[in-house]
Amino acid sequence: MEAREIKSLSGEDIEALREGRGWGLALAAELNGMPGPAHLLELKDELGLSEDQVRAIEAIHAEMRAEAIAAGERFMAAEAALDTAFAAGDLDEERLWHLIDAAEAARGDLRFVHLSRHLSTPPLLTRNQIRLYSELRGYGSGACSEAEGTQCH
Repeated sequence: MEAREIKSLSGEDIEALREGRGWGLALAAELNGMPGPAHLLELKDELGLSEDQVRAIEAIHAEMRAEAIAAGERFMAAEAALDTAFAAGDLDEERLWHLIDAAEAARGDLRFVHLSRHLSTPPLLTRNQIRLYSELRGYGSGACSEAEGTQCH
C-alpha cells in the first residue's frame, strides 16, 4: 500500500477512474430498475435492442464516459492533495476539512455523472427490456414489476 500512486486508491481504482468506468457509483439506480448505458451496450443482443436504441445509448455512454474521465481526474487530484498533505506532516484540522470537502465534492460530481445517465436510459427501453436487464444483471425481476413510480414503458 505504501507504494500506491495515491494511497487511498488501489491500482484497480485508478484504472477504473481513468477509463471512466462506473466504480460502483450507480448502484442506487441499477438496483432500482434504471439501467446504465455501459451495461445496456454489453447486453444489447440479449436485450434485443434496436439499432435506434443502440445509437441513442451509445451517445449517452460516450458523453458519460468523457465526463466521468474528467470528473475522475478531479477526484484523483483531490485525493492526491490529501495524501500529499498527510505526507508533508503540516496539516491542521481546518486544512484537513478543506481537503476532505474538496475530495468529497469531486466524488459527488463523479457519482452524479454516472447516476444521471441512468435517468436517460429507461425512456429508451421497453418494460420487458428493463425487466430482462435486471434479470441478466442478477437483480431479480427488477423494479418495473415492483414499483409504480419506476419509469418503465
